[in-house]
Amino acid sequence: MPKPKILVIDDDEPIRTQMKWALIQDYDLFLAKDGVEAVQIMKKELPALVTLDLGLPPTPEDTAEGIRVLEQLLDIDPSTKVIVVTGNPDKSAALKAISLGAHDFFTKPIDLPELKAILKRASYVHSLEKECQNLQKQVHQQFSDMVGSSGRMQEVFSTIKKVSTTDVPVLITGESGTGKELVARAIHSTGARCARAFVPINCGAIPENLLESELFGHEKGSFTGAHAQRKGKIELAAGGTLFLDEIGEMPLQLQVKLLRFLQDFKIERVGGRETFELDVRVIAATNKDLKKLIEEGRFREDLYYRLAVVTLDVPALRERSSDTLLLARFFLQKFSTNAQKKLSPRAIEAINAYNWPGNVRELENKIRRAVTLAEEHIITPFDLGLGTDADASAEGGQDAQGLNLKKAVEDLEVRLIQAAILKNDRNISKAAEDLGLSRPTLYSLLKKYAITI
Repeated sequence: MPKPKILVIDDDEPIRTQMKWALIQDYDLFLAKDGVEAVQIMKKELPALVTLDLGLPPTPEDTAEGIRVLEQLLDIDPSTKVIVVTGNPDKSAALKAISLGAHDFFTKPIDLPELKAILKRASYVHSLEKECQNLQKQVHQQFSDMVGSSGRMQEVFSTIKKVSTTDVPVLITGESGTGKELVARAIHSTGARCARAFVPINCGAIPENLLESELFGHEKGSFTGAHAQRKGKIELAAGGTLFLDEIGEMPLQLQVKLLRFLQDFKIERVGGRETFELDVRVIAATNKDLKKLIEEGRFREDLYYRLAVVTLDVPALRERSSDTLLLARFFLQKFSTNAQKKLSPRAIEAINAYNWPGNVRELENKIRRAVTLAEEHIITPFDLGLGTDADASAEGGQDAQGLNLKKAVEDLEVRLIQAAILKNDRNISKAAEDLGLSRPTLYSLLKKYAITI
């Protein structure tokens, strides 16, 4: 079994040597004398443990550099357990580090037995977290690409298991982007028909004059352009499953013909005279309120009851918010084909704060965008297109009578700072020069707007 990796960061060479001989038997050890060297090793090795002296050059007399390095390390890998070291009897800096994500702290002079005990415990916690993540991946991928640990999604999974063993029609409801087709595919793939075809058709995406032919097929010469006989979607789904997406968009005239098919499972192609029986399971989906459409005379009540023998409602992402980060990491793993990318703590905050009006489809889109645009392997809110005001945008922004001008100025400042940082390959001195600012002023703005570098 490989040893856990540990990175020791200290500008004092005798201390680094002392730590090396104390830990090298139990750990795969890496040493760094300053923040620059530490970040380089961190990116390459991703150690499970880090000991970090808060007094680092160029300002070893205070903790500013140590705190900055701590934030950088956790941006690279939030799961790393960082144990900070302080030579100051005032523990306020160590407590600040803990509030920023450090796992624990100890004070100089170093008590090696105490340090080894702290590291052993931190290593155990890290291994437990990794094991838990691996178990989550195994448990939550039981229905193709469907992922969810929330109570609402566990109910969906349970219903899928029940209806997949039968042939009853199922009506799947839910907002656009919630994954209704994934639910339909899961019902098909876990049932007895899994070896046969799953045939989807979007009833709202096909012109009314072509939809009948798409569903029922047509005979040669039945209308202009019908140069050959063609099987419809229902016929192609024989022995398998027909998925009628956006069923609420189906024209009334065609609803009558579909109802007739659901009563006896017999069809007749457009322009044909032969009627034949088909063995097809029907699953429908809609993001509309069909009962309201029935009241308005736009959907047949008898068809509704034929389709909705079992109704399965897929919750919006905001109604299963505990799944948001789980889904984000699932999509991150899916799209990070070359080098695995990670979410920074601020990206995680932005994801959790956003309201996701476009549901799972929007989340998948933003993760895919971030994987494409992120220059480093750490994904920031800027990469996700959530900026630094995700919580404000989720609520629809500020009141029109409020501080719109101030917000516009702040947004412009953020964009200019981010552009300068990217242009200068994250070199703060050059970025500050381009912006006409001093380094301290730029650092102050980075802190103000929570911009990750």
